[in-house]
Amino acid sequence: MNNRFAILYLLIFLLPLSSFSQKAFQHGEWFKFRIHYGPFNASFATIAVNETNLNNKKVFHVVGKGKSTGLLHLFFKVDDNYETYIDKHSGLPYRFVRQIDEGGHTKDLQIDFDHPQSKAYVFDKKHNENRTYTTEKEVHDMLSAFYFVRNDLNNKKLQEGAEFHLNMFFDKENHDFKLKFLGREVLNTKFGKIATLKFRPYVMAGRVFKEQESLTFWVSDDHNKMPVKITADLAVGSLDADLEQFKGLKHPLKIIMD
Repeated sequence: MNNRFAILYLLIFLLPLSSFSQKAFQHGEWFKFRIHYGPFNASFATIAVNETNLNNKKVFHVVGKGKSTGLLHLFFKVDDNYETYIDKHSGLPYRFVRQIDEGGHTKDLQIDFDHPQSKAYVFDKKHNENRTYTTEKEVHDMLSAFYFVRNDLNNKKLQEGAEFHLNMFFDKENHDFKLKFLGREVLNTKFGKIATLKFRPYVMAGRVFKEQESLTFWVSDDHNKMPVKITADLAVGSLDADLEQFKGLKHPLKIIMD
């Protein structure tokens, strides 16, 4: 059951680099998701953006948190914290933090990226180990990818069936992540009807996901590219995540009026 409820893992919206100038988000943006696992109201997840400085560089500091609730928390505790520090101009990450406790499975990692040298310096705090890995060019972590893609979508004319790739470094390994655009769809949400873009990332089947095409997500078809909904078929059961609350959007949200 490791990583089963790590909703931030499901928020990897991946596309290639083009421009970070047309921002879909801003300082103060905040989302809250309600996550259902089968019959359980399993957990909530939040993700927030703030501006700060890291090593004398102006960055966006993004913090994502997931925590189990209710009956599920009594027998399978989930308490996850993810952070990334993103360059405000290129959108590339300088640092990624992953601290998780999922049913007793724990990790505590800090990854510092050296993009000119194509290196990732990984400090495993749990085991007090430092290791250096070679990365691909313009590499992302799972959280920086989400924000990068939201900007990148504002510069693309999407055609149904189009596939895209992104270099990502995750869990001490390089990954070539592929994403497919499935089309446009209007979703009924608690905020009203929202026009969305529908995507399917190709994930690794096995321990967490049932098949490579087990994950689907929707983002708003406006300048925000706001995450609206996620569904996943897991190795055991299924998961749904719906946007519950939000604030601090850079652009007005478009609601379809009947």
